[in-house]
Amino acid sequence: MNPIPFKPDLALVPEVAAFFDAETATVSYVVKDPTSNACAVIDSVLDIDYAAGRLSRASADRIVRYVKKDGLDVQWHIETHVHADHLSAAPYLQQKLGGKIGIGKNITIVQDTFGKIFNEGTEFQRDGSQFDRLFDDGDSYQIGGMTAHTLHTPGHTPACMTHVIGNAAFVGDTLFMPDGGSARADFPGGDARTLYRSMKHILSLPPEMRLFMCHDYAPNGREIKWETTVAEERANNIHVKDGISEDEFVAMREARDKTLGMPKLIIPSLQINMKAGELPAPDESGRRFLKVPLDTI
Repeated sequence: MNPIPFKPDLALVPEVAAFFDAETATVSYVVKDPTSNACAVIDSVLDIDYAAGRLSRASADRIVRYVKKDGLDVQWHIETHVHADHLSAAPYLQQKLGGKIGIGKNITIVQDTFGKIFNEGTEFQRDGSQFDRLFDDGDSYQIGGMTAHTLHTPGHTPACMTHVIGNAAFVGDTLFMPDGGSARADFPGGDARTLYRSMKHILSLPPEMRLFMCHDYAPNGREIKWETTVAEERANNIHVKDGISEDEFVAMREARDKTLGMPKLIIPSLQINMKAGELPAPDESGRRFLKVPLDTI
């Protein structure tokens, strides 16, 4: 395992506001610099009634109201990865609030894979140019006076990144709460062994590091939670706590993934999110359409 390519600033305590979307079990965050009004939005949600083909900005507007109420300056819209279970509201929030959209540089792998699956054609650029910034492992960026650092943590998808901001790390789908374990690793470009190593990489951060999840599914009916620590994950995570070997995890994860159905929003989510949240271009009547790939019979 490579060492963490930066020294975490545990004395920096960003202010974190969480916004839970019950429909997709997604947690979005506004992360504020404690010394200024600068902030970043992480993993925003655009609502969709898939059966009706109807979009709503209700979840995104909660963030807009929060930001405007507190007079915050949005400098970044961060996507921890290309989500397969919800649509990104980053372009809408960027229009309303400003800021740049950033994602891991391996978005290009995701774009190449799903560009073919959805028959996007040569007009679809597969170079990540839809995003304002492509992050590499160990990169940094500023949120006011805060320096944020990136860790490449693939396995769930090739483009997964963990963003470490002071004593807080935003892990996307790489980890869940201790009783939730880990994300699936069977999407194209995913890999259970790589996921294990990425989780161990995150868990090599200092034990007091706060970890913020992108999802929570309330196992056994408990209340929704989204914040834990490295120490708690190492002691209690049901899939990757200390003492569980890589081979044990891989066997469990691969067997478990074979039993899982596809996320209900995977088709609209991937088509939109791999393009930085931009909707399909309208036809001459102004209507927009998504594609549904079909298996042959």
